[in-house]
Amino acid sequence: MPKLWRYNLHYFDYLHDPQRSYENKCFLMSDWIQHNPPGTEDAWEPYTVSLRSVNWIKWFLLPERGSLEEPRERHPQQAWVESLYQQVQWLEHNIEYHLLANHYLKNGVALLFAGLYFQGTDAERWLQKGLRILRDELTEQFLADGGHFERSPMYHSISVVDYLDVLNLTQNSSTAITREITREFACKVTTALDFLSGICLPDGEIPLFNDSAFGIAPAPSHIFGYAERVIGYKQPQRSTNLTIEAFAPSGYYVCRKASDMIIIDCGPIGPDYNPAHAHCDTLSYELALEGRRVVVDCGVFDYEPSHERAYARSTKAHNTVILDGVEQSEIWDVFRVGQRARPIQSHIKRTENESVVFEGAHDGYRRLKGKPIHKRRICYDGDGSWVVTDELGGMGMHHMESVVHLHPDLTIVASGDRIFRVERGREVIATIELLGVGRATSESGCYFPEFGLSYKNPVIAFSCSGEVPLQLSYRIQKARDLSTEAHRHANPLPITLLSSRGKRPGN
Repeated sequence: MPKLWRYNLHYFDYLHDPQRSYENKCFLMSDWIQHNPPGTEDAWEPYTVSLRSVNWIKWFLLPERGSLEEPRERHPQQAWVESLYQQVQWLEHNIEYHLLANHYLKNGVALLFAGLYFQGTDAERWLQKGLRILRDELTEQFLADGGHFERSPMYHSISVVDYLDVLNLTQNSSTAITREITREFACKVTTALDFLSGICLPDGEIPLFNDSAFGIAPAPSHIFGYAERVIGYKQPQRSTNLTIEAFAPSGYYVCRKASDMIIIDCGPIGPDYNPAHAHCDTLSYELALEGRRVVVDCGVFDYEPSHERAYARSTKAHNTVILDGVEQSEIWDVFRVGQRARPIQSHIKRTENESVVFEGAHDGYRRLKGKPIHKRRICYDGDGSWVVTDELGGMGMHHMESVVHLHPDLTIVASGDRIFRVERGREVIATIELLGVGRATSESGCYFPEFGLSYKNPVIAFSCSGEVPLQLSYRIQKARDLSTEAHRHANPLPITLLSSRGKRPGN
């Protein structure tokens, strides 16, 4: 099985599955101890040890877990606790300093949990070490706008839940962390929750930029509910009028009106020292009409050296520009990036006539002959029309292609050689029209909303060639007769392939 599937097997998230019997959970813990001695591949990697330790401790602390006063043969609690202690001892000497980022944060959470669960010299050392990691990474990993520095909405959600878990665990312990640190954590987490609320699409789910997929982190609604119980968080109320939000440090720009929304990605691909979850999605976007996704990011299929992994990270898989068939950033292997696209400028503003304009640019293609720069301008008229204009500056002859990925439950019908009708069933959702010079074609792409799930989706490609400066422009026009009430539900997808990896349950 793929490594990520094996990882999930060792996380023990299924201890929190209410459909799984108590006896089965006991058996699985004892069986794991018997078959995974220290050093076993996958089982004893620091990341899996960190997640498993927290899951075991959470389960040990559940009041409804049942009596442990029965014979040891049936409930070998001491063997579980001894194994947990050994795992945390091992983790302490195998912290993931070579990776840092979300792995390092998970190490810190596990040490703090173990430090509070156990007593003694080791436990106090684990507690203090975990606390130091969590305090340091709070300012390192969460940017000024609240976004996670890996620029993955999925890992943002996971990391927010990590800090909520810590606050949940420590809020009734006066000796765990000081009130000052509690306030420090709660304040930053609140900003991170506001960021999450700000980037979620009208269907209530995260955008799928970089390595993001549904079903791994808890759903945003579950996170907001958990945050309300732990720190009294209240999600901001959003107006149905035209609004814009700029999360500049993260590089996300949002425009909403009623249940229509566009979110644009024009930020760094991630921290320079670990861009493992980066995709070539600079200046890409997702667009929802009447609450349902129409233009989509491809998501992520797996973490294997596979065709799907290479495709998901490629420029072609995103709603942006490919120049001369070259990637924006030099992606290679499963998690590696060489030279990478960096934003040059980006901003969003409202104009005097109540329209919205986003402008951004990146230097990912400067390594090519003529040092070309990709600039993008997206104009929204406030009434259902988006015009996307891509300009190429620099020098020389180049081939420019701009792609638009549509949700798999949509179809496209060509009307001449410049206009495409976007349909759901027999209903026209929108039209997409090439403006100015260029060529328009329809293709097929891949959409990976969850790990292990793959769907074919329609793609429109606009292209032109010539001497710089070059320009491509297209308009997305929302159909006028869409019924808001008829489209508030989520996009239905026929299940063609069940995911084989475990899922993280909601808290």
